[in-house]
Amino acid sequence: MGVLISLIIILFCCITIWKATDGFEVSSEYIGRNLSDGVRGATINAIASSMPELFTTIFFLIYLKDSDGFSGGIGTTAGSAIFNGMVIPAVVIFSVLCTKIASEIRVSKKVILRDGLSLIIAETILIFLISGKSLHWWHGLVLIFTYAVYVIYMLSTMSSSELDVTDADEEEVEFNEKRKKSFLKSLFTLDLESLIIGEKNINNRNGWILLIISMLVIGAACLLLVAACEIISTDKYHLPFTNLEFSGLDIPIMFIAVVLASAATSIPDTILSIKDARNGNYNDAISNALGSNIFDVCFALGFPLFLFCVFYGPITMSAETVQFSGELRIILLILTIAAFFVYLIGSKMTKIKGYILLSFHFIFKSTALVRGYIGNWKIKNKKLSLVSLMGFIKSNEKVDLEYLFPNKTEVFADWFSGKIRIPEGDMLEKINLGYSSVYARDRILNFKKGILINETFIDNTKSET
Repeated sequence: MGVLISLIIILFCCITIWKATDGFEVSSEYIGRNLSDGVRGATINAIASSMPELFTTIFFLIYLKDSDGFSGGIGTTAGSAIFNGMVIPAVVIFSVLCTKIASEIRVSKKVILRDGLSLIIAETILIFLISGKSLHWWHGLVLIFTYAVYVIYMLSTMSSSELDVTDADEEEVEFNEKRKKSFLKSLFTLDLESLIIGEKNINNRNGWILLIISMLVIGAACLLLVAACEIISTDKYHLPFTNLEFSGLDIPIMFIAVVLASAATSIPDTILSIKDARNGNYNDAISNALGSNIFDVCFALGFPLFLFCVFYGPITMSAETVQFSGELRIILLILTIAAFFVYLIGSKMTKIKGYILLSFHFIFKSTALVRGYIGNWKIKNKKLSLVSLMGFIKSNEKVDLEYLFPNKTEVFADWFSGKIRIPEGDMLEKINLGYSSVYARDRILNFKKGILINETFIDNTKSET
């Protein structure tokens, strides 16, 4: 019941974020009306459509106030980055070519090289910057600075001849025709543009008011989204100020963030890119998706991290969180590089490229839970026992220990003979997506048919001579 209620809440959040982002888009587009195509898509449009990721990451940190909150932020930004970089360009391709709006889609190589390489650099910085078990305010500051450098570069490459100011009056007339709605209809449909600006001409004053109110509505929806994700991730959830208790899936919140929160926050990016593409602005459609990823990876993750560490101190992450978040970031970089070459090769964006990009997204989602299960073990009287299990079978049905071993609360692992490595202490070197990473000390347990034969220790801090 708790999962169903949470999914309904997430759907409501999706609709609210989508409608509120429309208002944010109108105001931000007016404020950035003098920017050229490509630059506007990678900056103003990208920031406007990435507000949900920023707010969601902030609330994950503030709401949970621990490493789980940061892992939720990583899951949201990483999942959203994959969605933006793979799904949105594919949707753009199909929405244009399948509806015969245009016979071909051409995107400037300059846009692809500029934004694609910038994204790869940003993700590489993220991998090397956040690799330890402690996160500090300066980690966030470096990510913020990286995005600032990107924006400054974008603005500096725009020549004065690219400024687009001639259509401002025509845009205002078009907006006026759109905003002739009744107050109740505008309120019910959450049309913030009609509620705040009405039939007036948009200007700097009401444009900024619309921008701020849109941000507040998006923020409220993202807070509700985070609460819904927490309910799904927990085993039991007690509703505050009531006696109601809901059952969740009892899985790490990072998985929920990768699958659900990232999709919910990526809706504005998708809608904005489709609008640009259907209007023939293919450069903006693609640069919005790539620019949003740069914003997500750098600012949407860096700014909340900076604020949290300033007010609450450093974040200490568990070994499991460090390992999984590291794997997630590396997979993200690999797929981003692959997608970059898909964009770059050939002169057109074709349906085949769309299918390839969708397959990349499927690969990412299928590796969100690489092992396919999570098990808890215990050793008592030198016997290895499986005490709990959480996994998913082919039908995507969640199963537990009861599924494999009916009527058993724990199972003696007499089928296992071999060695188990338990890393201890600080991580010294990250290798092979985390699985072979080197820690200060390794505890090696040697089993034969489930019985502990002996254990040894390896000190990895001593250099070989």
